[in-house]
Amino acid sequence: MRGARLVPGIYDELIDRALDGELARLPATRTPFSAEVGHDDAATAVALARIVHDRLLATLRSLPDREDSSRVEQQVRLTNELLLCLATATGDETTDQVLVPARKLLAIVEATAAGLAEPHPPERPEIPLGTSDLLVNAHRDVRIGTELVRELASADQVDMLCSFLKHSGVRVIEDAVRDFLARRPGGLRILTTAYMGATDRRALDALVSMGARLKVSYDTDRTRLHAKAWLFHRESGFTTGFVGSSNLSHAAMLDGLEWNVRLSRVDNEPILRRFEQVFEHYWTTNATFEEYLPERWDAVVDRQTDDRARLLLAIHVEPKPHQAEVLERVAAERERGHTRNLIVAATGTGKTFISAFDYRRLRDELGGKASLLFVAHRHELLEQSLTVFRVVLQKASFGARLGNGETPRRDEHVFANIQSLHRERLEALAPDAYDVVIVDEFHHAASDTYDALLRHLRPKYLIGLTATPERNDGRSVLHWFDGRIAAELRLWRALDQGLLSPFQYFATSDNTDLRGLRWTSTGYDPSELRNLYTANDLWIRRVLQEVHRRVTDPMQMRALGFCVDIEHARFCARRFGEAGLASMVLSRHSTTSERAEALARLQAGELRCIFSVDLLNEGVDVPDVDTVLFLRPTESATVFLQQLGRGLRLTRDKDCLTVLDFVGTAHRRFRFDARFRALVGGTRQQIVRQIERGFPNLPAGCSIQLDRVAADTILTNIRESVGRGDDGLVEDLQALGDVSLATFLQETGLELEDVYVRAGRSFSRLRRRAKLDATPETEGLLAIERRFARLLHIDDPDRLHALHLERAANASDAVARMLFVALGWTKRSLDEMASAWDELRAFPSVMKELTELFALLDDRRGSTHPLEGRLAALPLRVHATYGLDEVMAAIGERTKTGSVRRLREGIFHSKNHRADLLFVTLEKSEAEYSPSTMYRDFVMAPQRFHWESQSGIHADTETGRRYIEHVRRDQAILLFLRQRRETRPGVTAPYAFLGPCRYVKHEGARPMAIEWHLERPMPAWLYQETKLAAG
Repeated sequence: MRGARLVPGIYDELIDRALDGELARLPATRTPFSAEVGHDDAATAVALARIVHDRLLATLRSLPDREDSSRVEQQVRLTNELLLCLATATGDETTDQVLVPARKLLAIVEATAAGLAEPHPPERPEIPLGTSDLLVNAHRDVRIGTELVRELASADQVDMLCSFLKHSGVRVIEDAVRDFLARRPGGLRILTTAYMGATDRRALDALVSMGARLKVSYDTDRTRLHAKAWLFHRESGFTTGFVGSSNLSHAAMLDGLEWNVRLSRVDNEPILRRFEQVFEHYWTTNATFEEYLPERWDAVVDRQTDDRARLLLAIHVEPKPHQAEVLERVAAERERGHTRNLIVAATGTGKTFISAFDYRRLRDELGGKASLLFVAHRHELLEQSLTVFRVVLQKASFGARLGNGETPRRDEHVFANIQSLHRERLEALAPDAYDVVIVDEFHHAASDTYDALLRHLRPKYLIGLTATPERNDGRSVLHWFDGRIAAELRLWRALDQGLLSPFQYFATSDNTDLRGLRWTSTGYDPSELRNLYTANDLWIRRVLQEVHRRVTDPMQMRALGFCVDIEHARFCARRFGEAGLASMVLSRHSTTSERAEALARLQAGELRCIFSVDLLNEGVDVPDVDTVLFLRPTESATVFLQQLGRGLRLTRDKDCLTVLDFVGTAHRRFRFDARFRALVGGTRQQIVRQIERGFPNLPAGCSIQLDRVAADTILTNIRESVGRGDDGLVEDLQALGDVSLATFLQETGLELEDVYVRAGRSFSRLRRRAKLDATPETEGLLAIERRFARLLHIDDPDRLHALHLERAANASDAVARMLFVALGWTKRSLDEMASAWDELRAFPSVMKELTELFALLDDRRGSTHPLEGRLAALPLRVHATYGLDEVMAAIGERTKTGSVRRLREGIFHSKNHRADLLFVTLEKSEAEYSPSTMYRDFVMAPQRFHWESQSGIHADTETGRRYIEHVRRDQAILLFLRQRRETRPGVTAPYAFLGPCRYVKHEGARPMAIEWHLERPMPAWLYQETKLAAG
């Protein structure tokens, strides 16, 4: 694409009349160089075709819908006219014409030999067959490991070459490779190397046993094979390939900083043709690659020494993205008046850095001075924490230690171990002596020593840090924080930053049926659950079978297994020991010396597994744990993450964490969705779609694989929990009694979206069905309640506090107008606002529910910021979310009938406010992964956004000049952004308001590609969701 202006540089573009005119107007200081096109017909044809392609694509995109024909029909008609023109030029009498309505051929399926099975097309790749793309493991990218599985399903032959093969990588695609080779015996050819001994022999043997053909380079000191590539031949002509950085290893296929180009023969035939030729040369004539022989492999690789080392990361003094996200949430809590805040983040994610950054902000807010008491239970933690604070604050003399024989000369900034804060010292300490108190490893705060400290102190701000808020003894620490967690670092954020070990999660059916077990208030009856698992050896044999199948080397693993009770743990340890896997049992009854001995033996490699009932949920740090076994159903997402977190510490030799979860047919009240929501987020319906699609959008570096039986079991459970619908929720509500919406959500573990997910559902209606509310159910009441689902995105205080209806009845009040349209009155005149509020007041149950709902929405909102300057009067807050109708209500746009004007396109020019409002949806195509549209608008950096204008706009149009000269003209550019059109089927997604932007530069014309600079950086959570690249 040529730049916006003819700047000095090199070009490769045919000169048309428009370009010729621009060249003629070049200043005398610039000299153009051109040459007459030679007789290279192919090159000329490509250049001419590119001109036609670009112009045709822009024209097809710009065609509007008409009353007599849709946009697609017009696109087909124009295409057919062009095809007819081309046929006339060549004298071709058999003119190709696209059928109307337009249809795509997707597959041709051969009947089975017996002819009894229903024909089904093979699974398709996420990336369309005719499209090339770059995969960088961004949040919206498909993972290459998942995509390889999909490509294998429809390939006729596969060629692969890469430097290293790992067993952990083979596991990602093992089932797909088996299925492919069963369908196409001998159809997989692989070239690899013995370089550095990085390839696992187990990976080679597994591939050979499946039927793959292997050739290797036995040179261990150097490799001439640096390419990493796959070629998927298809006799249909739709051959595809991948060329990039990913070897066949878990980390390389799924981790964050990997680049892989997906090529399609449709638009890159010469490249794939070259691929085929070179691979064939390597396979048939290149002496570097020889037949794989296990004995020769062992002889070559065993000569090597392992001298690999890992470089330490340098300390940074600004928050990393995941830390910035936590800090934003804590700031939002303080905005709502919460001065005592608990931060939950996994070990290794920088909790101390987070607290140091938070203290730095509080110090600045308090005028540059803030006294600090930092408390920890171990001297080593104090040393590390003091260093971190000095680095963040860039002051080497900051702080002093108290404890271990040290007493500070000044007590303004003290880092104390808990033992030093004994009763006598506390009695001499004024309760308000410190502005900020930070307590590390806050789960210890339930002990008597910490309890005495916290009861005595009255700081302006209390900050608690922990990786494990749930304690083994059941004593809670949340009462110090009004029963709330201020900020919890999402697991996938830490994984995306490379702060935790990636994991491979395998859910395997253990063939147990738990539906008949007694269900208690805390879940399954432990004794019945234990009896089911220990009744015979079938269950434990299944566990051992999966350990040997999934773990690279069970005789070298360091595993933790989480069991039902002590008898179950002893049973597992005994059976593992009999199988040659030395194991021990730990529980809360184990002595301190027993715990230390067991953990030391596991660390030293003397034990293969420690089986625990509850002890290892918290307070245990064994970085080298590489396997976690979930040997009992765990419904609590918090406990699940605490147990998983025991194995997520990064170590030099740990490729990834292997997680084995054994799944039985669950009781109807058990919820499988909790653990998956903890892992990848999303609603229950979104989790169902993730399972159905094979989890294509996991955190960078991770994979989740469910065997067919486990997948069916989990899907059935989640669908039933979703499908319980009103009846299930009514049953839960009847069991709880007359409770508030907040209590109902807390006791059931549901989210607001779970209650309001269905059109027409409201908490008031559930209460009526549960016989807790006698309000008559009228159509008017139901009509109002059906609109409640429209309100869940509201997250700024102005709108949330606008429910005070004495204020809200004024149509000149912009906030009242926004609430009016949010409640669904988009077609009513704003002059009818008073009567609309009267309709609400007629139903006290409605008012009660809205009050409770808005309180919950206020409780979960993030930080937002008012507009400044001449737009300050607008009730739009930067980083809040809005629907289109709400924005139009905010800026006062009305129709002739008095209703709020409804916007149908993504751009609005407000003459009254001298502002251009840009509404951007990143994922243009809802039907499939679409690289051709995905990267037209995208986030470049927290303060930089790439935007494509309307198709007809160029720098010489009035609109184009307004964009470029907006600062000089005092014309505001306001950017609104959303990921996709719908949050769920039928529910339109709101936009996040990113605030005012400033023009940076542009390229091209019709459309213009403009870079905008955001005045305020995007919130960290949104940047993490929308950025193009991982890491």
